[in-house]
Amino acid sequence: MKSQRHSAIQELLVTTTVTNQDELRRKLAGRGIHVTQATLSRDIRELKLMKGPAGYALPVSLDGEDDLPAIASVLADFGLEVRQALNLLIVLTTMGGAQPVAASIDSEDWVEVVGTIAGDNTVLIICPDSDKAALLRSRIEAYIA
Repeated sequence: MKSQRHSAIQELLVTTTVTNQDELRRKLAGRGIHVTQATLSRDIRELKLMKGPAGYALPVSLDGEDDLPAIASVLADFGLEVRQALNLLIVLTTMGGAQPVAASIDSEDWVEVVGTIAGDNTVLIICPDSDKAALLRSRIEAYIA
């Protein structure tokens, strides 16, 4: 049943726009697949769906090797500005863009990043020191520009 549900979700995302979980749940119900919000959230995580300005999208590749968009693409799409305060960086994003940006930064596994916290349009990046923060700031600015 899970694999059928995952296939249905993938097919829906290829053929139609889905802007939120409730809409996805309703479209699945229209196909005879009834799921709870908790199950749907788990499916979204397992399928590594990205949520952008246009709604949910499939990962770049479904073969398991490159499941997240490249950091350069995510920052170009969502990033607006990066600011530094000592060892902390704040990345300002479009509304709803902070989660994909934080997830992409986390997936890069950069030594300059101790951790990230994402809101709706702001990502806090914690770096080990101000020198590493400055290096990372330059890298992120290059991707945003």
